[in-house]
Amino acid sequence: MARIRSYPYDSTVTDKDAWIGTDAANQRTKQFTAEAVANYLNINAKINIGGQMFFKWTDVQKGSAGTVSQVGGGGSGNNFNTITELFFSITESSGQNVVKFLEYITTKNILLGQGDEISQFGHYTLDTYVVDTDPNYYKATLTYLGGNGTIANNKQYALLHFDISDSADATFVYTQAIAANPWVVVHNLGKYPSVSVTDSNVTPRVVYPQVDYDSANQVTITFSGNQAGKAYLN
Repeated sequence: MARIRSYPYDSTVTDKDAWIGTDAANQRTKQFTAEAVANYLNINAKINIGGQMFFKWTDVQKGSAGTVSQVGGGGSGNNFNTITELFFSITESSGQNVVKFLEYITTKNILLGQGDEISQFGHYTLDTYVVDTDPNYYKATLTYLGGNGTIANNKQYALLHFDISDSADATFVYTQAIAANPWVVVHNLGKYPSVSVTDSNVTPRVVYPQVDYDSANQVTITFSGNQAGKAYLN
């Protein structure tokens, strides 16, 4: 066999190009294609990208380090829109501690997507993220915003901060035509907006009700009695 340095260099790598290496299971010499190596690195989260984390889904509640699981267990085969509460290990698949970053993006939009299938994903607001009685896990509550597909057991899922809003700040106007109390306003802005309220007079006047933030996508506005008018959220 010729010495390796005698072979010419190839600067154009294609999927079916191959390297010779050793199989860890049986110590035999084998060929490994560029495509297979790339798939291994992607699916098993061996390359870290800032702001992107990988967790393996397990149907076992709080299954092990590096996993994400549904509160109560199970979940595989369910649609992404059924997810409301998850347990995240404090470390993701590569062993990095994610707590501070996830605390930082709490109340913001996130994407949870299957690593090897881009069209299997859920878009959520990360409403809360708090330590569990087992300090190796944090419990997250989520509000579903959109997505496609179903959860698959033992698959790697990428989690990242994900905001598809326009550069202009999103706003929402709610009209309550019939006097009522309270007003439950579902705005789906994915944030905790400022709220201004006016009555239904010909010349509207600003009123000052109690505003409770139920989630990043809903507020409850309570008055001293029945009230009609409009709420402006931005």
